[in-house]
Amino acid sequence: MCGIAGIYSVSDGVSKEYLEIMSKRLEHRGPDGCGIKIFDKCGLVHRRLSIIDLSENASQPMCNEDETLWLVFNGEIYNYPELRAILIERGHTFRSETDSEVIIHSYEEWGTDCTKKFNGMWAFALYDTQTGKLFCSRDRFGVKPFYYTYSNGDFFFASEIKALAALPDIGKKPCDEKLNEYLIGGTLDTDEKTMFEGILQLRPATNMLINGTDEPVFEKYWDLKVSPAISFTDSKCDDEKAAAEFLDLLRDSVRLRLRSDVSVGTCLSGGLDSSTITVLINEIIKSESVSSVGERQNTFSACYSDPRFDESTFMDCVIDASGVSAHKTYPQPEEIVPDLERLIYMQDEPFNSLSTYSQYRVMKLAGNHVKVILDGQGADEQLAGYLGYQAAYIKSLNCSPVRMLSEILGSIRHHGFFFLNALIQLNLRKKRRSFIRSDAKAMDRYGGTLDEVLQNEILNSNLQALLHYEDRNSMAFSIESRVPFLDYRFVEYTASLPLNQKIRGGVTKYVLRNAIRGIVPEKIRNRMDKMGFVTPEEVWMGDNLYEFVSNVFESESFHERKYWDAEKVEEEFRKYHLGKSGYSPEFWRVLCAELWLRIFFDQNSCNNPF
Repeated sequence: MCGIAGIYSVSDGVSKEYLEIMSKRLEHRGPDGCGIKIFDKCGLVHRRLSIIDLSENASQPMCNEDETLWLVFNGEIYNYPELRAILIERGHTFRSETDSEVIIHSYEEWGTDCTKKFNGMWAFALYDTQTGKLFCSRDRFGVKPFYYTYSNGDFFFASEIKALAALPDIGKKPCDEKLNEYLIGGTLDTDEKTMFEGILQLRPATNMLINGTDEPVFEKYWDLKVSPAISFTDSKCDDEKAAAEFLDLLRDSVRLRLRSDVSVGTCLSGGLDSSTITVLINEIIKSESVSSVGERQNTFSACYSDPRFDESTFMDCVIDASGVSAHKTYPQPEEIVPDLERLIYMQDEPFNSLSTYSQYRVMKLAGNHVKVILDGQGADEQLAGYLGYQAAYIKSLNCSPVRMLSEILGSIRHHGFFFLNALIQLNLRKKRRSFIRSDAKAMDRYGGTLDEVLQNEILNSNLQALLHYEDRNSMAFSIESRVPFLDYRFVEYTASLPLNQKIRGGVTKYVLRNAIRGIVPEKIRNRMDKMGFVTPEEVWMGDNLYEFVSNVFESESFHERKYWDAEKVEEEFRKYHLGKSGYSPEFWRVLCAELWLRIFFDQNSCNNPF
């Protein structure tokens, strides 16, 4: 895991000063080392976080034997030992034990098709000194970021937006289109545009070739199709077969993601996904020698004194059953304000809720103990874990009226409170006039049949935002985060399963629950609620944080913005504080956007304030 940046120049050569500026902005991503290499028309930057092969042989930019190919790489190729063995058989020689060098030799052997052979997460740029071409790639799901832009005809790229925005004439204005989409619906990373005007991101599962004369050439090297099939004639044997194959793939994914030359830990929220990963790691370290984990696994969790938002009882159930070494953080409202500006700066863009702060605090805690952490992102979007997917599932049913009624009653039986609360919230939103000055429409996450919804959630919407938060929060504390549920083999298998292996009779994550029977404690396996990284946002915003938020809403800069009706915001927030109206997620979004605008646009963004 590292930070990368670079310049491909078609004008007056490469500015070393610009490369050094970008390197400095990415220091938190790679505090273990820094490398800069400059050619006639290309300059490469690498900030190193040492994970695989801790020797100097792993330093980057890294080249092949004749120094014609130069690589800067952020991420991990988990199947690198297997690929390395194949390449050695084909005559390639290696000077290091790194996955980075495997990328270089894979490119020599297979060209741009090499990315189809990688199992991992990556963003890299590979410069060919013989052809003068720059080959860039991003992993299948966009776990690792890759941003780029053009200025005076030159091409710039970096792992984080702040590294580009620190340069003159780049990203100096907000992108009104994307900012308004965020304010209306809380969305980000839905396409190649960012909230910085002119700064773009390479889409997941995409290669890009820069040659300096023509427009960049994009190639989508992988795609996903979620099966629309629903089969109620499956026998018990079919359910057991699906669960067994599902578990085998997930277990192997976890095993691969324990490959590390530094310590590895686990995020534990108490939900199905993180609990499953925690238990599988314990199984693996009992049967195999895994030096990166040690004899006892370390877990990291966020807890709250308010029982409405706390999952300690579920965490403790897993902790007691597995005997892990548990570490917990207890975020307090008075700690948010001192942390908030740095959190927004690290995220680059405003985020959807204070749940991102929970994750930030967990990563901060983990950074005191481990250098790599496994997390459960991606399971909900594949297995229909969010309760909002229930309606899309019902819409997908093409079965007898009796069966359809049974499925509807199952949803109501397990999630009746959710449906009631959703109706209440919908009614409140209809009564409350939005104070966002935009005609942008919120994205309908749950519109369409379940296969359509899940495919969009994985490739274009919710998962992309969660991976953004995950990467920035972990790298803010120089930690590499790995997500076993996003092994492409596992994702392809899960996508191929009938929809009623994901929801059945109102039970979410049906195949996962079957797969972990007898492995994960029943108290966890049978959970039907959904929390995840949560905070008491509604309570804190109207109470502990009220004075801070009110001061922001009353400020001159807030009232000068074109994006919202500041007086209406103040009025509605005051009503909420007094208990005269309900909470609106827009309160947080306008607050976060205002602070973001101050950090990146109302001051000299070339200066790192943190």
